[in-house]
Amino acid sequence: MRITDIVSYVVDGGGRNVIFVKTTTDRGIIGWGESFSVGPDLAVAATIDYLKEWLIGEDPRNIERLWATMCQGLRFPPGSIGLAAVSGIEHTLWDISAKAVGEPVYKLLGGRVRDRVRVYQGCSGPTPEAAAELAVSLIGRYGYTALKMSPFPPDSDLKPWNEVLREGPKFIEAVRSAVGDDVDIGLDVHAKVFEPIRALELAHAVAPHNPYFYEEPIRPENIVEMALLRRQMPIPLATGEALYAKFEFNDLMQAQAADIIQPDVCVCGGLMEMQKIAAIAEAHDVAVAPHNPMGPLAGAVNVHFAAATTNFLILEYKPHDTDRWRDLVKVPWAPMDGHLPIPEAPGWGLEPNEDTLKSLAYAPWRRGDPRRADGSPAFI
Repeated sequence: MRITDIVSYVVDGGGRNVIFVKTTTDRGIIGWGESFSVGPDLAVAATIDYLKEWLIGEDPRNIERLWATMCQGLRFPPGSIGLAAVSGIEHTLWDISAKAVGEPVYKLLGGRVRDRVRVYQGCSGPTPEAAAELAVSLIGRYGYTALKMSPFPPDSDLKPWNEVLREGPKFIEAVRSAVGDDVDIGLDVHAKVFEPIRALELAHAVAPHNPYFYEEPIRPENIVEMALLRRQMPIPLATGEALYAKFEFNDLMQAQAADIIQPDVCVCGGLMEMQKIAAIAEAHDVAVAPHNPMGPLAGAVNVHFAAATTNFLILEYKPHDTDRWRDLVKVPWAPMDGHLPIPEAPGWGLEPNEDTLKSLAYAPWRRGDPRRADGSPAFI
């Protein structure tokens, strides 16, 4: 079996682009994957076109070899654009390999260690009452046993720090009161805090509400400070969405800088690379809670990863039955009782609606441009 073509679809998924990758073979087997929309999304698509010239004519089942061909063929170690492209292509190779033997992908990963996959969704609101109302609604609809929210009040960049420390926990308190003590609540700081001491102050302010994890409390580039902060915090530290490949995660583990890691299968290098990252974490008694704000195919890839990974903890997930995402795949997935079933169909068990992909256009996108009260750029 040989690769005959690789194409990408960069389409407006409603709020941000979704980048699907399609690999075709001379046996008629088609594989699908998803790349991270890192911001310059057309650059990811252009990189996919660049890399495909190295892969046409190759056997798609030689995943390790083709991954090395892509990553080692680039002049420097790839960053977000390069690894987003590599990840999306790599997903397609797993889909093809599994379909070729008529099995779900997780069986090629060693088989499953769990019967279903626990998921959570983010909730927010302009007021504590609105955030609590949404939390109750999501639990009622999908049966979630975990949620995630921001520890900041709205427009926190424009507020004095003492007001942030006072008002932010009120949102968490309202949600905790509404959903009860047994629903886990993760907190996403979103790396908006520059000074580690401020992140520590905020950690102590929210600690009484027993957060499930405290995500990206400071900028992810400084692993030494992340490790120091973790040793001082009264709650579990989670990080990793902005780290790439096994090498950066190995540095994180060696520094003992996280209780939970959050690699993203659409930008860390792909499924095989995330398995290697999980193995490094397992050797350090660290759990894996994948970062997954992306589209439906990313969710499917993560479900297969979770099915076969011992130290998997919980998956970030946006149900496919909402917004435009319901039109991107033939049969949308949605959680029941806060979990997703593990698919048994060959490959990912999820097929895109290619006619819909062809009908949707690319939409220019940027994360935003927040400013502090003095006009300086704030972290997003």
